[in-house]
Amino acid sequence: MGKIDVALDRKRAPKTVANFLRYVDARFYDGGAFFRAVPGFVIQGGNKVRERPTDPKLPLETPLATGVRNIDGAISMARTPDPDSATSEFFICDGAQPALDGAPGQPGYAAFGHVISGMNVVRAIVQQPADQQMLISPVRIVRIVRLR
Repeated sequence: MGKIDVALDRKRAPKTVANFLRYVDARFYDGGAFFRAVPGFVIQGGNKVRERPTDPKLPLETPLATGVRNIDGAISMARTPDPDSATSEFFICDGAQPALDGAPGQPGYAAFGHVISGMNVVRAIVQQPADQQMLISPVRIVRIVRLR
């Protein structure tokens, strides 16, 4: 649907950025998809076909510690209820999501960068038809590349 450029915050979220770039460099996301969309919340993507149960779990770098917040356009790691369970799936916030930053007893979701161009693409994806948050026609990720 278009190009989304993100800037990653390696200084404040080094483990999360390194994890994401490991997948990028392996071309893991190429051919994947944005498969979940909730207007006013997030679009979520990855490559479910390539996911493996043996993928290493990522220890949470909570926004409470890093200061990288789930603001409009933030890119963050998706996870299960276990805070240290993120692997490859990620999401981009459609609007500020301070509840995802965590609080005492609520660990939050690891934000590790933000969109610098292409929020119009994020907004177009989040408006696609969905059934219970899952896109009826997932939006293909052609490729994700690292730019210096």
